[in-house]
Amino acid sequence: MGFVTELGDYLRARRGLVGPAEVNLPSTGYRRVPGLRREEVALLAGISVDYYVRLEQGRERTPSASVLDALSAALRLPEDSRQHLFRLGGLSPRAGDPAVSDRVDPSLLELMSAWPGNPAIVYNRAYDVLASNAIADALFHDWAHSWNLMHIVFTDPAARSFYRDWPEVARNSVAGFRLGHGKAPDDPRIRQVLGELLAASPEFAELWTKHDARGKTLERKRFEHHEVGGLTLTMQTFDVRSSPGQELVVYHAEAGSPSSEALALLGTLAATSRQDRSISP
Repeated sequence: MGFVTELGDYLRARRGLVGPAEVNLPSTGYRRVPGLRREEVALLAGISVDYYVRLEQGRERTPSASVLDALSAALRLPEDSRQHLFRLGGLSPRAGDPAVSDRVDPSLLELMSAWPGNPAIVYNRAYDVLASNAIADALFHDWAHSWNLMHIVFTDPAARSFYRDWPEVARNSVAGFRLGHGKAPDDPRIRQVLGELLAASPEFAELWTKHDARGKTLERKRFEHHEVGGLTLTMQTFDVRSSPGQELVVYHAEAGSPSSEALALLGTLAATSRQDRSISP
């Protein structure tokens, strides 16, 4: 699929998410589909309807930066989505270097191991977990199902009980995966994971058609762990500057909360399990 078709698909998907009331337009007449009409987007962006139609249909191949900026404003795109639109429009360099390394910096591994009470993982754009500390292994059940976070969310039967807000986790995961795909659409591992998920999960396939693209920020996740029960953890996500394409996620619980107590118990179980494995014959 060329970028022009992707651009058209993205514009159609995004205008379907914006209602007339959100952009101070009257909602008049019968609407066959939700969201804005093409002529409404063109009006808001200050471009001709014909030009906008050609963008959606893939007949216009050279949108200017000013046009994409205007469309971003018209469609109320957050910054991640705006950058994704520019990449699809060919006006921002794609970051997809096939030589991006999956090797995790030893100093980062050392830092992660120094956080016995904070689950920490490093993953790549395909959402393959490249490194994890002991308590993260315990939180994610020692990765018994998969080392790929997308596969865990969409193909692990236990995921819907493990993630207490599974629908929200699923939406956010697809949006983050879509952003990585936009940066490196030719990455063979991303394409492999995408194909596997489209074949294995109707829920993923449906969410993929929405073309939502955004990165992770500060957010909370609720887990139901089979050994320590419920946990509500705040997650912080950081780009790994030494290895473009890698992200570090660190979880923590509010001090003095039941989740903090559960996380401390999980840390004890993780340390005990690791010690048992180290002394076993």
